[in-house]
Amino acid sequence: MADTRRPLSPHLQVYRWQVQMVTSILHRVTGVALAIGTLLIVAGLLSLASSEQSFAQFKALLGSPVGMLLMFGWSWALFYHLCNGIRHLVQDTGAGYAIPQFVRSSWLSVIASLLLVIATWAWVLMAGGAS
Repeated sequence: MADTRRPLSPHLQVYRWQVQMVTSILHRVTGVALAIGTLLIVAGLLSLASSEQSFAQFKALLGSPVGMLLMFGWSWALFYHLCNGIRHLVQDTGAGYAIPQFVRSSWLSVIASLLLVIATWAWVLMAGGAS
């Protein structure tokens, strides 16, 4: 018979939220968002190959507030996943595992992704790419 006195695995409610925990969860979530968002990009390519009218409808969809929000979110997911992936590559070399370094690199990946997405969207909007 199994020993039922063993401790149960703790769940997220037991732990205090820390930046390392949030960045790990965000890395997984942004990976899923990138996979789903890539379907939207493929739909755009298919509409481009289909006809000019089909692509015009697609551009109107992405030019709408909802479409812009989706593209902004997808681009942030892309930059965050990239920055955090680079952080993981550095950690794969054995560097950055001390707690202060781990916390610093976690914040750095968040801040760098925000700066990259802001710079990209500023360039897109100034170039008239969203119209």
